[in-house]
Amino acid sequence: MSAPLPPAPGDGPVRARLDPAQARVRLAVRETVERYRDGGGSAVLVALSGGADSLALASATAHVAPRLGVAAGALVVDHGLQPGSTGVAERAAEAARALGLDPVRVLTVRPGSEGGPEAAARAARYAALEREAEGLGAALLLGHTLDDQAETVLLGLARGSGARSLSGMAAADGLRLRPLLGVTREQTRRLCRVERLPVWDDPHNTDPSYARVRVRSTVLPVLEDALGPGVAAALARTAAQLREDADALDALAAEALDGLAERDGDLVALSVPGLAALPAALRNRVVRAAVHGDGGRSLSRRHTLEIVALVTDWHGQGPIDVPGVAVSRSGDRLLLHPAVRR
Repeated sequence: MSAPLPPAPGDGPVRARLDPAQARVRLAVRETVERYRDGGGSAVLVALSGGADSLALASATAHVAPRLGVAAGALVVDHGLQPGSTGVAERAAEAARALGLDPVRVLTVRPGSEGGPEAAARAARYAALEREAEGLGAALLLGHTLDDQAETVLLGLARGSGARSLSGMAAADGLRLRPLLGVTREQTRRLCRVERLPVWDDPHNTDPSYARVRVRSTVLPVLEDALGPGVAAALARTAAQLREDADALDALAAEALDGLAERDGDLVALSVPGLAALPAALRNRVVRAAVHGDGGRSLSRRHTLEIVALVTDWHGQGPIDVPGVAVSRSGDRLLLHPAVRR
């Protein structure tokens, strides 16, 4: 066999071909960071757990961000919920530094007691991450993948949630940016194998006591077997379409609320004829927006329909209490005011 030809004069150095998973992840990160930079952003921080998804995100960010003129660092959260968690956090931080990310900070966070342990840990984690990112003037890059999005949609379906919940996670939500929502979990794991990154597999991710783990390990595989491959991608596309619809309806609801509401201190009065004239989907959103805007908790569908019944099925019923808000009807006005705490 003849020897390979030498490079022709003027040829640059031969560049190693990227693995398809590397190329896919880097492209996704580039698109997100470019949009962020073009909007005036100058620094990003990867929320790094040490798992494959966040490590792949960290690697791609370390490669892409400096080439776009954007500073890139990493934040690692140690919840202290598992034996050896401090060591896991330190190893993740070491991996980030080896990738060239700077600054790299380990945040020690203790979850509160509100909600279940998973929700409390998540709330504490995001609060700490966003506080740090805001202090550094940076956006927060999160490693949620297409598979995470599909799981979120299925969980929402099981709970009977509406379009906003079924629309899943947003690609951009305040300080939070999610570049990998179009990237599969297998692609992030492959990138880590190709680059020999030190992946840590969280035992919670295989614990069937968590509903998300059951969806991941049982429900989605059954759907793939029964309906064929591509179920996760289809669910993610559904989420994107529902987000577009929900964003449009929420914008219309906010506009309608401005025209229907009168405010007097804590009291909000809504026009009953105006509400009655709206389509049901819009009317329900106006009611929820009025409650949310006045300190109420997120309304369930049952509570929303109880309030709407004062408009569409009025037969003299008295005031009702929903979480955080007391609602009554007076003539052609629906009155909302903070519920009295007992």
